[in-house]
Amino acid sequence: MNQRPNNSLSLSDNDSFYSPSDDFAQQARVSSMTQYRQMHEMSLQKPELFWGAEARELHWFTPWNQLLNWESPHAQWFTEAKTNLAFNCLDRHLEAGLGEKAAILWEGEPGDTRAISYKELHQEVCKLANVLQSSGIGAESRVIIYMPMIPEATVAMLACARIGAVHSVVFGGFSADSIRDRIEDSGAELVITADTGWRRGKTVPLKENVDKAISSNSQIKKVIVYQRTNTPVSMQAGRDTWWHDEMASAPGQHEAAKLDAEHPLFILYTSGSTGKPKGILHTTAGYMVGTYTTCKYVFDLRKDDVYWCTADVGWITGHSYITYGPLLNGVTQVMYEGAPNYPDFSRFWSIVETYKVSIFYTAPTAIRAFIKAGDEFIKDHDLSSLRLLGTVGEPINPAAWHWYYETIGNSRCPIVDTWWQTETGAIMIAPLPGATPIRPGTATQPFFGIDAAVLDENGNPCPPGVAGKLVIQKPWPSMLRTIYGDDDRYRDTYWSDYPGKYTTGDGAIMDEHGNISIVGRLDDVLNVSGHRLGTAEIESALVAHPLVAEAAVIGAPHELKGEAIVCFVTLKAAESQSPSLSSELREHVGQSIGAIAKPDQIYFTSGLPKTRSGKIMRRLLKELVNTGEITGNLSTIEDPHVLEELKATVLGVSS
Repeated sequence: MNQRPNNSLSLSDNDSFYSPSDDFAQQARVSSMTQYRQMHEMSLQKPELFWGAEARELHWFTPWNQLLNWESPHAQWFTEAKTNLAFNCLDRHLEAGLGEKAAILWEGEPGDTRAISYKELHQEVCKLANVLQSSGIGAESRVIIYMPMIPEATVAMLACARIGAVHSVVFGGFSADSIRDRIEDSGAELVITADTGWRRGKTVPLKENVDKAISSNSQIKKVIVYQRTNTPVSMQAGRDTWWHDEMASAPGQHEAAKLDAEHPLFILYTSGSTGKPKGILHTTAGYMVGTYTTCKYVFDLRKDDVYWCTADVGWITGHSYITYGPLLNGVTQVMYEGAPNYPDFSRFWSIVETYKVSIFYTAPTAIRAFIKAGDEFIKDHDLSSLRLLGTVGEPINPAAWHWYYETIGNSRCPIVDTWWQTETGAIMIAPLPGATPIRPGTATQPFFGIDAAVLDENGNPCPPGVAGKLVIQKPWPSMLRTIYGDDDRYRDTYWSDYPGKYTTGDGAIMDEHGNISIVGRLDDVLNVSGHRLGTAEIESALVAHPLVAEAAVIGAPHELKGEAIVCFVTLKAAESQSPSLSSELREHVGQSIGAIAKPDQIYFTSGLPKTRSGKIMRRLLKELVNTGEITGNLSTIEDPHVLEELKATVLGVSS
C-alpha cells in the first residue's frame, strides 16, 4: 500500500502531510505517533531507562555505575563502564553466528567489486590493529586517515577504535594544506593513505598530497600506503611502507582493548567562522550508543536489509552511518568509491538494482543533480527493492522531495529527512518512517532523548511559524565533548547563548504540530553540497594570493549545491585584473582548501562595505546578491558610495 497523503494535517492548501502506509507501519519498530510520543517522553523523563535498555543490547566489558554525569557544558555518559566500539561492530556479530554474513558490498568506480563478510572484515581489522601497535601507536595516539572510498578506510577507522588510537579522517578531496593543518592541530604521529583514488575517471593524488603536507613536519613517523590504482608514487625509506607488506605478516587475531566509556574515539574537523577548523572530539560509549540507536530506529533496520549511504567516510555522515551505525546493527551495506555521475547519471540506479538496495540515504544536492540530468537515466533500472529513502546534509526543498518520493520511491517509500551535525554525532531530528506524518521540507520531530526548542534572543520559545535559534536543552549520548585543544572555544561557540543549552548555530521554525524546519546557518558558515565551509577560510585563501588585497565571501542559493560560493575581491592594484584572474583565483582556493571550496562567482570591486570600525558588512553583500536590492540598515556604513559600485558590478546598473 502506498504512503498516503493526510490532508487533515495540512498547514495550508499547498502543504500536505504524508502518513506511513499501513503495511509499512505494521512491520516498523515504531508504528504510531502514540508509541513515538510515549517513548520520547520516557527518554526525556527517565533517560536511565531508555538509554540503559538501548545500551544493554551492546557489549560491555564492565557495566556503568551512572548513566550520566552532567556539569554543563561537559557530559560523561556510562561512567566507569568499559567497552570497545570495534568489538561491538565485529566480534559481537561473530559470537552471534553472523560471521559469514556480508558486511560490505563494495564497488569501485572502474567497476571492480568485492564482497566482504563480517569474519573477513574482523580479520583485516585485527591485522591492521597489530600493525599499528607494532608501529608504536597506542591508546590516545592520533592517526590521520586520508583514503578513497574503499573498505580499507573503514578497516583503518575500526583498527584505531580497537586499540584506542584516536583517528582523524580527512576527506579525500581536501588539499595538502588541509591535511597539514589537521596533522599539526591533532598532533598525529601516523598517516594512512593510498597511492591515488578514482574520481570521475581520473586519479586523485592522495600520496602526493600527503608528501606535500608533511614535507616540513617531523612529527609523522610513519605513512602506510594502500595500493589502489598502482600509480607510481614516491616512497621515503624508513617512513613510508606499503599496506600489503605490513598486512602480509600481521596476525589475524587481536584482543580488543577494554576502553573507558569516555575514551577519545575520533577528532573530526569542521569549518568554523574564525578561519581555523574546529577539531570536534567524540568519545567511545555515548557515540556508540547514539549511532546504534538512531541507525536502528530512523532507518527501521531489519536483518535482511541492504543499506547504502552514499556519503564519504571523510564526513561525519560516513563516520556515523557507514562505518559505525550500520556495522553496530549487523546489516549488509553497499560502499561505492566514485562519483554519482560516472560514467553517467545512471550509476547510482545501476548499483541499487545490482545489489538490491533496500535503504538508500543520500544528499539533496545529489537529488537535484539527478532531477536536472533527466529521468531517462532512471527508467531502465529496477528500483523495486527500495523500501526506505533518506536525505542528509541540508534541508530538502519540497519539489526535490516530491521527485525523490515519486520517481525513485514510486510513491511507496517513506523519506527520512534527517537533521544533525558533526557536533551532535548522530541524528537529532527526523521522521520515524513507520510513525511520523511527513511534511515535505521539514525534518519533523526530535529523536528519542533529544529535547529540541526554537528560542528567541531572550531565551523564550518562539511562537509557531516564527524563526529563531535551534537549541538542544538536555545532553545526549553522542554529543561532542569539546573542541580538541580549545575548551574555551567549545564553551563560547556552543554554550554561551543560553546557559546549559546547546546552540546549534542553525535557525529553525517549529509549527503547531511540533515539526521543525531548518532555515539555514546563523553564522558565517556555508553549506555547499552538504559540506560546511567557513567563509573565513575561503577569504583567507583568497587574500593569500599575491594580487588580492581583501575579500568577502557569502553564500547564495544554488539549485544543485544548496549554496553557491560568491566572492567579492579587491586587488592590490586595479591594473592587475586580467580576463584569466577569476579562473586563477578559483584554482588557488581549490589548491588551498579543496575543490569543494572553489568559488562559483567572483566580483572584482574597488571597495567593500564596512562599518566605521572596519568590519565588512557581509549582510549587505548577501542581500544584494540574493534579492538585487539593499534595504537593510545603512546607518553604520563608513562609505555609502561603495554600494553604487557594488550594484553596478552585480546588477549591471547604477543607483
